[in-house]
Amino acid sequence: MQGKPALAADFQHMPYANPDAPKGGRVVYAWQGSFDSLNPFIVQGDGARGLFDTDFGNNVFESLMLRSRDEAFTMYPLIAESVETDDNRTFVTFTLNPNAKFSDGQPVTVDDVIFSLELFRDKARPIYQRWVGVIDRMERVGERGLKLVFNDKADRESPLLLAGIPILPKHAVDRETFDRTSLKPMIGSGPYIIDNVRPGEQVTLKRNPEYWAKDLPTKRGFDNYDEIRITYFRDPNTMFEAFKKGLVDVFLEDQTGRWATGYNFPAVSDGRVRKETFDKQTPADMLGFVLNTRRPVFQNRDVRRALAGLFDFEWSNRNLFNDAYQRTTSYFDGSELSSTGRPASEVEKNLLAPYSDAVRPDILAGTWTPPKSDGSGRDREFLRQGFEALKAAGYAMKNGRMVDASGTPLAFEILLNGKSSEQISMAWQGTLARLGISVTVRSVDAAQYLQRQRTYDFDAMLMRYTSSLSPGVEQQFRWGSASARAPGTYNFAGVAEPAIDGLINKMVNARDRDEFVTIVRAYDRVLLSGAYIVPLYYQPQQWVASWSHIHRPEQTSVYGYQLPTWWSEGAAR
Repeated sequence: MQGKPALAADFQHMPYANPDAPKGGRVVYAWQGSFDSLNPFIVQGDGARGLFDTDFGNNVFESLMLRSRDEAFTMYPLIAESVETDDNRTFVTFTLNPNAKFSDGQPVTVDDVIFSLELFRDKARPIYQRWVGVIDRMERVGERGLKLVFNDKADRESPLLLAGIPILPKHAVDRETFDRTSLKPMIGSGPYIIDNVRPGEQVTLKRNPEYWAKDLPTKRGFDNYDEIRITYFRDPNTMFEAFKKGLVDVFLEDQTGRWATGYNFPAVSDGRVRKETFDKQTPADMLGFVLNTRRPVFQNRDVRRALAGLFDFEWSNRNLFNDAYQRTTSYFDGSELSSTGRPASEVEKNLLAPYSDAVRPDILAGTWTPPKSDGSGRDREFLRQGFEALKAAGYAMKNGRMVDASGTPLAFEILLNGKSSEQISMAWQGTLARLGISVTVRSVDAAQYLQRQRTYDFDAMLMRYTSSLSPGVEQQFRWGSASARAPGTYNFAGVAEPAIDGLINKMVNARDRDEFVTIVRAYDRVLLSGAYIVPLYYQPQQWVASWSHIHRPEQTSVYGYQLPTWWSEGAAR
């Protein structure tokens, strides 16, 4: 995206993969929720995991190029063996690898690429539609080349995003029904095929012995299991019990209490299960309560700021999480992209000058921190600050209730996906109740949650936004004005802020890394000032538990552990 690729043209394998990893065995993963579709690319339905995702890998479907998880944003050859673009990136030409083929043995052709791009433009999720929408025309170049000429919607990120779009077989996909939920296994060019499906409960993938790319440098040391099984659980406690019994091989832990005290079962003591922590160099995820500004209760920015300031992190961290978390103070915590503790440079101030009301003075100065309590849960000064903030926003206490000038009580509902986040929601609920704010916590099943999420039918909900070292066009999908009203986007807060749109545009067109970092810091300040999320906390390390027959490479990528590079050895079942 900026600068040059880290690896030379003759590289032999990704630095975080072991090219000598043994092949064989089976791995069983666990995922909370359910699924009703084997198509992960469309709005309708809840797509199964492990087919094309960053958690378990692009196992069934592949893209033209593969993203390195050891660099901010760099793509390396996969279906496309080479790529060409000009300095201004007004076009990109992909030349296909002549050996690329789908799991049914049919070659991957230029026709398949054109078909896939048109299909994703017209039928896939809005984020894909936006990526492909930058193409003005497609031109064939010889037998294996395709030149994509861009329109004025494109930016410097466009060639990389298009290189990451899945390529599907024209001969095996029904264009008319593609956007409808289906449990019919789809064909891809990836290392695995869909072998068995128990709707809503389990998907089993079987290695394709004829996988065409197994010897490519980008794939050496990847895709090491003969079988991958993803099992779904409605309840997180049941999911963990299945891991303890050996029914699940790898457990991605996100509960501090369980990590601290829940691994005292015999298999841990005798070494059959190991706990590992991984350091990553990417920004921490932004976890928080998203406030839906489409709702009248959250349309006042000062009210949102006041409510965000009433989350008692110190009490929650001490009493619920064994002091294992750190407070979130940025959308890019723990990286050079964060604005926290950094006064805005003159370049940042110039970037923000057209948007005078978009950034709070203390955030511009780098002095802002969230209100801090004494951790007792009864800090009167902490509550007083929240009360004064609400009072300044036009609210008053009457008969024990917080009401606005018209007498309407300050009240809202927190929507949760199952029961796992009830504790932290009720902690915030309890603090707000002391100031006469009525909050209802509602837990629903995964299907209902997904439907309400996609149609923005909620007041507040808990959401985790992952971050990278190269934020770009996906930010439009999360925070851009164009996605505020479109269904199925990640702009859950309904944000429509000109400063955000302007800075995203500059972000995706930056050529120099220093320039890019400056733009993202200014962008971070705008997001923080808007108080669209009640920032909670982040886990400074990644936690993974696994049974001892599961092994991994010695080197951890910049992005942390990479499950597609792990393997099974010895006690594989």
